[in-house]
Amino acid sequence: MAKIDVKGTPVTIVSAGKEDYISLTDIARHKNSDRTDDLIRNWLRSRNTLEFLGIWEQLNNSRFNPVEFDGIKMLAGLNSFTLTPKQWIAATGAIGIYSTAGRYGGTYAHKDIAFEFATWISVEFKLYLIKEFQRLKHLEREQLGWDIRRNLTRINYRIHTNAIRTHLIPQQLTSEQINNVYASEADLLNMALFGKTAKQWRDESHANTGNIRDEANAAQLVCLANLETLNAHLIHQGLAHTERLTLLNQTAIQQMKLLLADARIRQLEEQKKP
Repeated sequence: MAKIDVKGTPVTIVSAGKEDYISLTDIARHKNSDRTDDLIRNWLRSRNTLEFLGIWEQLNNSRFNPVEFDGIKMLAGLNSFTLTPKQWIAATGAIGIYSTAGRYGGTYAHKDIAFEFATWISVEFKLYLIKEFQRLKHLEREQLGWDIRRNLTRINYRIHTNAIRTHLIPQQLTSEQINNVYASEADLLNMALFGKTAKQWRDESHANTGNIRDEANAAQLVCLANLETLNAHLIHQGLAHTERLTLLNQTAIQQMKLLLADARIRQLEEQKKP
């Protein structure tokens, strides 16, 4: 669930699978906050609205009932004709609109239908709604890209620690000894990328929480993921600690120069700023 601000009106968006549904109740509130249900019912009474909904359902809903739909459409335009979202759903098996009760209750519609309803409320409001919706989707895609990079770092770290367990840790070591080996390898990467160990960083920053990697920027996180994979490969090859540190440091220098010049990395870094 997300909320966007459209010309001062909060509008709720919920996701159902891969589809987005927008609150018609919130859109109606832009026109009249006291008569949202009446506005939605009046919109549903229109023949143009029903034709649009019927075509949308036929394109997207294999269980849509066209016979019931034809019966409803024949009544459209009569003074006595009324239709609520729940009646529409119950009669036709529609999936483009649904109603819920409770704290976040109201009437929601697939974004295609919600934009059509927004046109009926206000063309200007519809255009601002589309703009804010697109902005939200853009931010979500950018955040997804950042999460993928964070997850890549975690996955590569598992590959890295597995190589340490296989090639650097002798049998029958105590847990404390094993942890010391991991710490040594972690500081190998810290030295290659940051030029200092985790303890040196804590001593310099006087930090009580967090660690050196928590403060890493976007470029450093991407580079770190690559260094972890490279170090695992070097461990498999049997290279000594000092040889690996030299190679990792050289790689870090080369990659950081490239990453810091990449516009996409700079955009990711801007997103992290509060």
